Amino acid sequence: MRLAANARRAGEALLSLFFPPHCASCGESTEAGVHLCDSCAGTVWPIKPPFCHRCSEPFDGAISDQFTCANCGDRDLHFDCAVAPFLSRGIVREFIHRFKYDRERFLRLPLADWLAHGLEDDRVSTHPFDLIVPVPLHSTRMRERGFNQAAELGALLSARCGVPLGQVLERTRYTQTQTRLDRQERMENLRNAFRVRQTAAVQNRHVMLVDDVFTTGSTVDECARILRDAGAASVRVMTVARG
Repeated sequence: MRLAANARRAGEALLSLFFPPHCASCGESTEAGVHLCDSCAGTVWPIKPPFCHRCSEPFDGAISDQFTCANCGDRDLHFDCAVAPFLSRGIVREFIHRFKYDRERFLRLPLADWLAHGLEDDRVSTHPFDLIVPVPLHSTRMRERGFNQAAELGALLSARCGVPLGQVLERTRYTQTQTRLDRQERMENLRNAFRVRQTAAVQNRHVMLVDDVFTTGSTVDECARILRDAGAASVRVMTVARG
């Protein structure tokens, strides 16, 4: 173990010699392992109360009690709550896009750090979960992108909190991108698009479903429905950001 640790530190030192650490946003020099300078880190927008207890939609008002927003109030949702520590704005959105679409895979590290802030949320910390499940990609999209961003973030979260990662969901139908669809169109687009391939692995488990961004919640809600139908005791959602 000590030899491995020494070798890792030597490798990191050598890497820093040729590729000095720098801020992934502005390019300023940083300490090793730090991907944002203090100035850029200060522009990240955390989600603070008051927000919807169900989907983390922030509310600009003086509400002090838990509340459910209008978007959740008229829906029969299949997940207990969706936790998102940050708004999908500025650097957070930039890093997600660069990671997912530009294949800058080192950005999974700061994104996973942001995701892990969700572990401190009362909706998570007071009710333990015992399985992390990433939202799956269809095999066609997987070949195009080369990786599943949710699976990579889920793996890092698993390593941090010690809860196993289970890639038990499968996307069985290729769907068009959700970006330009409204909520109803997204729901129709996702109908029968997922299945559980390991039913025994989710039965009576408290599942944390992981993805990069929560927008309308249509994708994670359909995944949650499939997981609950397969016997999951509960399903919560954790994303880096709330759109």
